[in-house]
Amino acid sequence: MPTRPMPDDWERALVVAAHPDDIEYGIAAAVAVWTAAGKDVRYLLATRGEAGMAGVAPDVAGPLREEEERRSAAVVGVTEVEFLGLRDGVLVEGPDLRRELAAAIRRHQPQLVVTGYFGATWTPPGVSPAYVNSADHRALGQCVVDAVADAGNEWIFADLTEPRWSGVQYIAVQEMTDPPHEVDVSATVETAVASLAEHRRYLELLSDVPVEEQAQQVIDMSTMTEDGGRRVGFRLYWG
Repeated sequence: MPTRPMPDDWERALVVAAHPDDIEYGIAAAVAVWTAAGKDVRYLLATRGEAGMAGVAPDVAGPLREEEERRSAAVVGVTEVEFLGLRDGVLVEGPDLRRELAAAIRRHQPQLVVTGYFGATWTPPGVSPAYVNSADHRALGQCVVDAVADAGNEWIFADLTEPRWSGVQYIAVQEMTDPPHEVDVSATVETAVASLAEHRRYLELLSDVPVEEQAQQVIDMSTMTEDGGRRVGFRLYWG
């Protein structure tokens, strides 16, 4: 089946991720396309990524990574970034996490909810063997999908004070291998690289490769397709 463009009959999107920098590994290139077209895109981060920097204590890493994420979001035109402040590394799929996410969906009232790939393993194009996906990514992704329905249900989390929201039209899950829907990001690759490069302290700890070079490599890997185009892929579901 031929790949189809992502629908654009929506006004507000909420991009949900587990950690600072998750969105920048590909999705931010699509976000830059959307904001350039006048869409309202917001970020929701479950954690502050405080357990993600080797040798840096969580009380130091958390504020640093939050600030890097806010700068990174601003590069692609996102000004509203919310952190739930849940503990990094131990997200658990279940009603507690669903409740937090349902409340956030009610607050932001998106028509499109976007999240990262949350399968057990993932294989970027041209890479072997597969990587084991983060436990936080796996837990969060399933709860994001479920929370869309929870946000519109008056009885599941009856104690939530935010007004119910049933306006989500689409749920988009990042798909790097065989996506049925794509966003052409050929015009926003440089912006995506700059956005990822804002996670400077984090990337410096990952590798001795210069930050901008690391960022370029990541964006190349996540946006290049077999036909040489620049696209970010999603698997789309009805909200």
